[in-house]
Amino acid sequence: MRPAGGAAPAAAVLAQAPAASSDLALLRALTNVADINRLLHDTLAKERAVDQELEQLLGKRVQVEQGLLGLRGSTAELLEVVAADADGLAGSVRGTADLAERVSRKVRELDTAQSRIHATLARINIMVDRTAAINGVRAALEAEDYEAAARHVQAFLALEQRFGPIHDELDSKQAQEQRRVLEEAQARLQAVVRERLEEARGRRDHATILRFTRLFPLLGMPDEGLRWFVDYLRQLVTARAKENYSHLVESAGSGGADFATTLTELLRDVAVALDENEPFLREAFGPQAVLEAASGLQRACDEQGTRVLQRFVQLRRLPQLVKEVGSLSAAGRSADASAAMPPPVDPRQVEGYLEELLLLCQRSEEYAQFVLGAMAAAVAPAVLGAARENAFRSGPFSLLVRELGAYYINMEEFYLDENVGKAIRINEWSGGALTTSMVDDVFFILQKCGRRALATGSVQCVCAVLGQLNNLLAHNLRAALDAQWKPAATRLLQAVAAQCGEGAGASGDASQAAEQAAALNNADMSTSYVLKLRAELEEQAAALFGAPSDRERIKSVLADLAKTSSDFKHIAGKALDHLSSGIVPRLRPAFDEAAAASYELGDAEYAANEVEATWVTGLLGTLVACLQWLQPMLTPGNFDVLVASLLNKVVDRVEAVMRLKRFSQLGGLQLERDVRLLVSVLGEATGRPVRDKFARLAQMGTLLGLESVAELLEFWRDHAGGAGWRLGEEQVREVLGQRPDFSPQDIHALNLSL
Repeated sequence: MRPAGGAAPAAAVLAQAPAASSDLALLRALTNVADINRLLHDTLAKERAVDQELEQLLGKRVQVEQGLLGLRGSTAELLEVVAADADGLAGSVRGTADLAERVSRKVRELDTAQSRIHATLARINIMVDRTAAINGVRAALEAEDYEAAARHVQAFLALEQRFGPIHDELDSKQAQEQRRVLEEAQARLQAVVRERLEEARGRRDHATILRFTRLFPLLGMPDEGLRWFVDYLRQLVTARAKENYSHLVESAGSGGADFATTLTELLRDVAVALDENEPFLREAFGPQAVLEAASGLQRACDEQGTRVLQRFVQLRRLPQLVKEVGSLSAAGRSADASAAMPPPVDPRQVEGYLEELLLLCQRSEEYAQFVLGAMAAAVAPAVLGAARENAFRSGPFSLLVRELGAYYINMEEFYLDENVGKAIRINEWSGGALTTSMVDDVFFILQKCGRRALATGSVQCVCAVLGQLNNLLAHNLRAALDAQWKPAATRLLQAVAAQCGEGAGASGDASQAAEQAAALNNADMSTSYVLKLRAELEEQAAALFGAPSDRERIKSVLADLAKTSSDFKHIAGKALDHLSSGIVPRLRPAFDEAAAASYELGDAEYAANEVEATWVTGLLGTLVACLQWLQPMLTPGNFDVLVASLLNKVVDRVEAVMRLKRFSQLGGLQLERDVRLLVSVLGEATGRPVRDKFARLAQMGTLLGLESVAELLEFWRDHAGGAGWRLGEEQVREVLGQRPDFSPQDIHALNLSL
């Protein structure tokens, strides 16, 4: 047996044992006398508790048996009571159901009766309303209150339309009599309305016409009323147009025909008729009536406007005129013949026709935009269909306007060709001007024609004229500029030689030089004028044309002007490069002096150069004299290009000379001083920054002025590789090699990689 201290407690063993384990398994788990005794005592205690509980239950046996006996007897009685109550409840439910059925039947009968009462009342109301309408029509007709009569007719017709099935159940004689009376009153009212309208039309009494036209929708005839009113408006417009056309024909015999005014009055009449009557049309006939009115009035415009335009074409002989200017255009004539032969048609006469065509096309396009805007507003918020717009623009009047546009394009192109050619032929120079007359005259003509084309409001006319405008610039004016610059530059060089070489020149020579310089300035001024013209026309096109597609189309045509401007700039560049190339030989003495100068200087030579004149002084004297003499004659743009071209050539020559020399440290410092002098004097003389031109020479002087090769490394880390550094690694080594005191091995060993 285990000792008492090492055995597991009995309670723990019992707690670990499962509830369903057998007594035998429990007993086998016990290995300790103390646990067995403790378990025995617990079992005896539980047994005594169970015995007490059994005794209590057995003590209640008599009471339970008596309760069971009593329950058996009372249940039968209770079931009998429940059965009796159930029978009574079933009878009550059957009675309630019968009562509900009777009530439901009564409700259905009442509902049917109420429906019949309502129907009867509706019939009575209809009869009363019909009778009131009939009586109202009679009374209103007798009182000549036609608006009230029309409203009563409308009310009767509305009853007929809304309650037709009920009418069939009314007394047939009474219904037939009412309909007969109403139809007679309606016919009488219609006759009165038509009669009064005809009388008002004869008197042109617009207020009366509006009054009686408003009655048509009330009488159930809105289509007839709208058709009559639109015909009336069209007749008014036509009558006034015929009267104006008669005056036009009479004045045409005396040569004072004003077609633009006649057409403008016609279009204004149509627009005013549509605009002033739009509220009435919307109120009386609905928004769609505006579309019908616009279509009807457009027919009057097609008839009368076409007459005016046809008369204009016939009187001005436009087909024959266009044929003449097309076959004998100035652009097609040879250069020799163009100076002697007069133009086939007087351009001044053509300009008068162009102004007339402009007004006719402009007024027509403004009218079209107004009418289309009114039609779009009538269908808003929906979008006006393309079919309606195409129908509007495909009428006879619109087709003839497009034909006028074609005439305008042909005549405007002739006007451009002839006047631009004339401006080029009569090219003159007035004293003091920077350009000749050709530039201002040509661009004045182009500006006027471009503005006139934009004013037509037709994108086809605009694109055609602007295309011809650019064509004249790109070919005619460019050819003239190209032909002028070379002889002008040659003669100007002769004047430069006389002025800068000999140091004297007559006043006549200066005047001739200014004239030759003006020929060179023409290309530069034309470059800026082309860009200004493009910007101005684009701005006007954006203001005059609302459709983005039209603006983009015009903008694409004007984009070609950028290429033309670039061509003019190229011509100016060639001319100035030729001029600068001719000036460079005048600087040969200074270059020869530079080639002979030594840069292996000692202290004495370096100090002497501070007070004695060097090759730089001679170069600056000649160069500044030439530039200052030319500057007043050239445009700022041309002078800048000339300075840049000339300095590039000078720097190249000087740099080539310096590449062949050997330098001491003081020689490098002298080169640096020479470059600073060149930059300072030329900058003051020209008023332009020129430091960039001498950057390579300045950097050569800096490198050649170093004390040692090693010093270069620190300088290279601080300055090389920047945006202003112009010499590469190999060029740096070549420059350093011009210093005899620098070791080639040290120069070769330099690590210039950044």
